[in-house]
Amino acid sequence: MRTEVTGADGVRIGAIVDGAAADTAGAAGADGGPPVIVFVHGWAQSADAWQLQLSDPRLAGEFRMVAMDLRGHGRSDVPDDGYDDPRVWADDLAAVLDLAGRPAVVVGWSYGGLVITDYLRVHGTAGLAGIVYAGAITELGRGHPGGAVGWAMREALPDALSADVDLARPAVQRLCGGMTAGSDGESLVDGILAVPPHVRAGLFRRDIGSADVLEAVDVPALVLHGERDAVVDITAAEYAAGKIPGARRRWLPGVGHLPFAEDAQTFGEELVAFARDAYRKVNR
Repeated sequence: MRTEVTGADGVRIGAIVDGAAADTAGAAGADGGPPVIVFVHGWAQSADAWQLQLSDPRLAGEFRMVAMDLRGHGRSDVPDDGYDDPRVWADDLAAVLDLAGRPAVVVGWSYGGLVITDYLRVHGTAGLAGIVYAGAITELGRGHPGGAVGWAMREALPDALSADVDLARPAVQRLCGGMTAGSDGESLVDGILAVPPHVRAGLFRRDIGSADVLEAVDVPALVLHGERDAVVDITAAEYAAGKIPGARRRWLPGVGHLPFAEDAQTFGEELVAFARDAYRKVNR
């Protein structure tokens, strides 16, 4: 089911709702509705990135799932600005959590990890049952280890942000060529270029650290990363896992930047196990 919510500054945020009791919302967990998983995609992607999870019977039979379109992406509104404001991202995600039901397990891929970290920065862990960082960054800017990138991203920037499609397309093709450990990432080129250039560039117009935010996390956390990720370096995952108290680590061999697609079986198993455990802690 496709729907929408009103995020920060009145911006319309698109969402896909699926899984258990997809047509209801409210308190999540044993004493309310079904447990909830909220998915947050990465830079220049959309909620459709999570189709394998939304259609996974292991997840759909047990969890209410909501995948959001970040502002400027997918079916969400495309405002001129706000892409460098942590509070905007935090409040957009808060609106999606209101739709999904709280507390929720939130899953952030790539830039989606920074969006979740912005939520933590502004709202703390209120309304969260657990956090999953999948191939994710938690910081951005030179000198911030939680935002370390791999060769594929380094070779694509800054040209991939350009409004000149003749400059941007080859850079995006280089990025997508390194997106997975195989060669499937090249199918993402047109989707990335469909995101307006002011949005693609706006997401990178930030310089922000998150050490204190991560150290304050007091809900279960799973940091999952492909060992062959050439977009977000695995050292970014090691940094986040080292800062979050009690964080679980899962490195996937032979997997690149799309762990939920390249090894959907393992990703699903890890997510189901983690979410079940997180909700057991909520309901104690």
